[in-house]
Amino acid sequence: MAASDGLSRKKQKRGGRYSLSDLKTLGQQLLSSRAHVNNLPILLSFISPSSPPHYALESLLSLQSFFTPLLPELPSSAFSKTSNDSNPDPEFIYRTWLRSKFDDLVKLLIEVAISSQSEDTLREVVLETIMEFVKVGNGGKFHSAIYHKLLHSIVHSTLTVGDSLLDLLASKYFNYIDVRYFTFIILEKLARTLEAKDDKKGISGVYDASQSMTSMELSIHKIHNLLSHIPALEASDENSEYEMWNGLGIFIEKSNHKELIDVEDKRIKSKKSSDKVLSENNITKKMKLKFTKAWISFLQLPLPLDVYKEVLVTLHQNVIPRLSKPIMLCDFLTRSYNIGGVVSVMALSSLYVLMTKHGLEYPNFYDKLYALLEPSIFMAKHRAKFFQLLDSCLKSPLLPAYLAAAFFHNLLQRHPSINCLVHQERSRETTEEASGEEKLNVDDEENSSANRDLSDKKPGIDHFNEDESNPKETNAIRSSLWELDTLRHHYCPPVSRFFLSFENDLAVRGKTAEIAVMDFSSGSYATIFNSEMRRRVKQVPLAFYKATPSCLFSESDFPGWTFELKDEELISFNQ
Repeated sequence: MAASDGLSRKKQKRGGRYSLSDLKTLGQQLLSSRAHVNNLPILLSFISPSSPPHYALESLLSLQSFFTPLLPELPSSAFSKTSNDSNPDPEFIYRTWLRSKFDDLVKLLIEVAISSQSEDTLREVVLETIMEFVKVGNGGKFHSAIYHKLLHSIVHSTLTVGDSLLDLLASKYFNYIDVRYFTFIILEKLARTLEAKDDKKGISGVYDASQSMTSMELSIHKIHNLLSHIPALEASDENSEYEMWNGLGIFIEKSNHKELIDVEDKRIKSKKSSDKVLSENNITKKMKLKFTKAWISFLQLPLPLDVYKEVLVTLHQNVIPRLSKPIMLCDFLTRSYNIGGVVSVMALSSLYVLMTKHGLEYPNFYDKLYALLEPSIFMAKHRAKFFQLLDSCLKSPLLPAYLAAAFFHNLLQRHPSINCLVHQERSRETTEEASGEEKLNVDDEENSSANRDLSDKKPGIDHFNEDESNPKETNAIRSSLWELDTLRHHYCPPVSRFFLSFENDLAVRGKTAEIAVMDFSSGSYATIFNSEMRRRVKQVPLAFYKATPSCLFSESDFPGWTFELKDEELISFNQ
């Protein structure tokens, strides 16, 4: 006590300020004897974002060394009661008080971790300390309550989405399977309890990107950031090793047999002779279940537009293969597909996976797919992937002719019944029918109706209705690909060369091959120009004149027209 009193007097002489050496002395005293336990609140006061980093670090080292061996002996809560409240045990009161100080320490550490004032080095040490408490804070087991407080504070903090704390947590701890397991559980709870704070919602619950980011949008960004940084569960047949943060782990079955756990390297070793460690199958099932619940809860939130698009782009690769029941995404994806525009294009990949691999039935799928084929789609960022998927969706030989006729080149080979579109001739039956209708003598109203029907069957009239969104009602099978003749003489050489593929009989598959959609869908004016610039031209077209022309057009080009001005008109024009 004498040393402590001397330190207090020395502090008073300096106006109530502690030096770094004073903090070190206080920490040594705290670790040496219970008599100096009152040093604990003093050291806690320096765990703050406003404290100098070296002061906070010195205090943290002493407090961590003090609490770590005591955690298994502390009560589960600072509000625990004894069996006899009228005559409480002094030792229990002491440990309850220590528990309250430990809870204060955890709270202060989290504040330092999420504060923008904290230096990166201090934030890293603080995160390591929190995770050490998570490892052994629950009687030697994983302390999910502390981890929940950490993630809750990160998600609801004002930190930016790309803050180093999120990256640090993902890079250092997400390789442990138990940390991933509890991360899924906690993120599911956070997503379910997250409530909207404003009315800035767009179509299908998507936030309007033109509005400023709210606290809820920021929280959604962070949940997505955390979910997308959790690596996939990789496991082989017999040699897989799942690394755990806590050696007593949640994937160990309770048994009286000897543990098959190496606590030193904290690895679960999968052995067929052991009934202590869950099999890889069971571990995978448990992880998939928690992964599924976390993602389904997240996708029910009103996602900001940038997050919404990012989710749709990666969903088919990073999420669907890891879900326990991928079909649970059908509502989210069909709703996204019905929005239209670029959102529908981005939802197509995942929707296609559900339809082809998981038995999803979508009655109006081809109607929606046809409606996406607008001019703007050829300038979309993800057009290459879209046209590949479009081609894949139309590979079935069972598609009806009217549907195949509404789409493009490869279908002419897959469906010979629509090859007539390349050269659509007026049938003799139609001609005779039209001729017969011309000879009908009916009253004015019927005659007018007949004339309208007749006009629809005249040569040169395209029956295709480009404004119709339902491919069945477009009359595409009654039309013809008359645009091909204009493409034959197109100014752009690659376009005119592509037309040559239609010169062959498309019904004979030996003479023609389907085009690779990727070779064309990712092109642009820039790629065409660069390609033409690299070509070595052997013959260059030249214009040769025997006499230097004096005008742009000759008089024979415009018979009956004159381009000469009278003298007075010329003078007036020059003035």
